Amino acid sequence: MSFFSLLALALAPGTAIGIYIYLKDKHEREPLGLLLISFFYGALSTIVTLVITFSVTFLVESKDVEVQADFINQFVEALFKVALIEEFSKFIFVRFILFYNRNFNEPFDGIVYAVMVSMGFATLENILYVFQAESGLITGILRMFTAVPAHATFGVLMGYFLGKAKFSQHNSLFFTLVALIAATVFHGSYDYFLFVGKVNGAWAGIWIGALISLITAFFLSRAAIRLHQQSSPFIERAQEKDPSDLTPNA
Repeated sequence: MSFFSLLALALAPGTAIGIYIYLKDKHEREPLGLLLISFFYGALSTIVTLVITFSVTFLVESKDVEVQADFINQFVEALFKVALIEEFSKFIFVRFILFYNRNFNEPFDGIVYAVMVSMGFATLENILYVFQAESGLITGILRMFTAVPAHATFGVLMGYFLGKAKFSQHNSLFFTLVALIAATVFHGSYDYFLFVGKVNGAWAGIWIGALISLITAFFLSRAAIRLHQQSSPFIERAQEKDPSDLTPNA
């Protein structure tokens, strides 16, 4: 495939998911410029991920610790050295920058911004994988239905709880921590099955675990989207403009 065809393939899933989430924000949509900035923050978060990962790897290697490719170490690798670092890198942009933007004025906005940041991260990651792979076409197609949607579900779960944290009077810190933990746990479980399968050569059986994790996160994300749509303080205003829009669908 040509350079531009591969680039389009790498950009397509993140762009499509971003548009989907934007359209789900039915009652009071966010400024497009701010969403593009959020997407850029996601791409920038990959640099944060690289810096943290390099630092952690340097500290571990400096102690000459031999890491065995067993199930426990693969769990630690997936949950802490990959999932936690990547989700934390995205989390800091949503929680400490976008969280305080005046346009973040309803719970659903947490989902919107977290997904946009996640899609920025996933899209840049997707570009790197597609152009580095021996078969960029196959890699791009596989990631279109796995890795990129997975990052989107992690973003929805993070954003759901950050939306609750934003408008909670007494449990803001609790929901903030849950936001990071929820995204990390589902990200880590998804990666864990892939890591174990790759190391132990059991791709067929292990992929089932990864798919179950992804499907579970997908249905939880649909429920999270529906709940925050229904809790929007702008529903009444939207219904005045369009009385037929009574109950938002996920």
